Amino acid sequence: MPTLKVITLGCSKNTVDTEHLLYQVQGSYEIVPEEDASPVDVLAINTCGFIGDAKEQSIQVILEAAQRKKAGEVGRLLVFGCLSQRYPQELPDLIPEVDGWFGARELDSLVKALGCTPSHENAHKRILTAPGKPYAYFKISEGCNRRCSYCAIPFIRGAHKSVPIETLVAEATELAAKGIRELVIIAQDTTYYGLDIYGKRSLALLLQELSKVDGIEWLRIHYSYPADFPEDVLDQMATNPKVCRYMDIPLQHIANPVLSAMHRGVDSAWTRALIQRMRERVPGVVLRTTMIVGHPGEGTREFRQLLDFVKEARFQRLGAFMYSEEEGTFGAENLRDSVLPATKKKRLDALMEEQRGISLAYNLSRVGTVEKVLADSFTGGVLVCRSEFESPEVDGEILVKLPEGMDGGSLVGTFLEVRITGADEYDLIAEVI
Repeated sequence: MPTLKVITLGCSKNTVDTEHLLYQVQGSYEIVPEEDASPVDVLAINTCGFIGDAKEQSIQVILEAAQRKKAGEVGRLLVFGCLSQRYPQELPDLIPEVDGWFGARELDSLVKALGCTPSHENAHKRILTAPGKPYAYFKISEGCNRRCSYCAIPFIRGAHKSVPIETLVAEATELAAKGIRELVIIAQDTTYYGLDIYGKRSLALLLQELSKVDGIEWLRIHYSYPADFPEDVLDQMATNPKVCRYMDIPLQHIANPVLSAMHRGVDSAWTRALIQRMRERVPGVVLRTTMIVGHPGEGTREFRQLLDFVKEARFQRLGAFMYSEEEGTFGAENLRDSVLPATKKKRLDALMEEQRGISLAYNLSRVGTVEKVLADSFTGGVLVCRSEFESPEVDGEILVKLPEGMDGGSLVGTFLEVRITGADEYDLIAEVI
């Protein structure tokens, strides 16, 4: 069979798209791992077009692939995903070596270009690109109906479209049979799930149904939008043992002028009340959020409000980014990017320095506790684990030094109890009980 390699760039949602694609074409190609540098008959690149740095990376990878094609190391070169969705007219002229461009919403067309017939009956099936890992990203919807001023996703990915519950349960069952024990639930906006097909927000119902799948032990929620948050999800988190007490909820800011300019649909009072309700209704919940510094409307006073809020709320996990204009967005077309780059960088550094102390204090508070962990990998005599309070790839890890003679490889993908013995601002150290 001809060989096919797919390079996946960007977010975990792209990873899921690649895995669905590979299943659709597997009978016609020998799938080459992404890290394999051997010549291939077909090279497909799944691109990101969200922000400037990601776009530059995607362009660079395509250009490098074009050079490999000229050198005879690549037969056909195909590009798909967000970048080609965003720039369908410009890219073919810029890089003529590419044999085909396909948008983020054109997976069927790409399957056909690869000489295969799309199978909607098998649309829920995937070939995992990280075999051996006990977790998988689990995309429950596509697109977004929000209109945040800084975000290009709605016109790249289109309107929100939920995947039916029965399809998702079938996908979860397939993943459990492959050894997956944790589903990291993702979408552009997970809390909007179901509104388009069931007439109401249905994430809580989905959690109920997924928790019935044998083999799936943890359900972790990412990308939750704060406006109109469906609070029955908190009931699931508080009572369903399979739903991790972990919530990723990107808040982006706290100052009302900035939230208004961002078109977030919430204000400071709403945000504070929601965070309080989450912690009251789900004792011990770990909250992850992201913030944007330097958005139009953020002056010294507004940034001070953000910094004070981070000190007050003490999010266990927090990431932050500097605002950058993205063409086509409301912000780029209607708001003046008035904060100097040096000021943005200074504010970002100050915010993350504050968060480092909060993260360290949280990790130190766990020293001496006994926690249930999932073993992700074993390397160098250390079992790399996570509890329900750590999400893969974005949070710290729990590093477990095993006793002499214990086979760490056999523990990967299993749950065990450990005692936390040490901590820094990112990772934890533990021992097996």
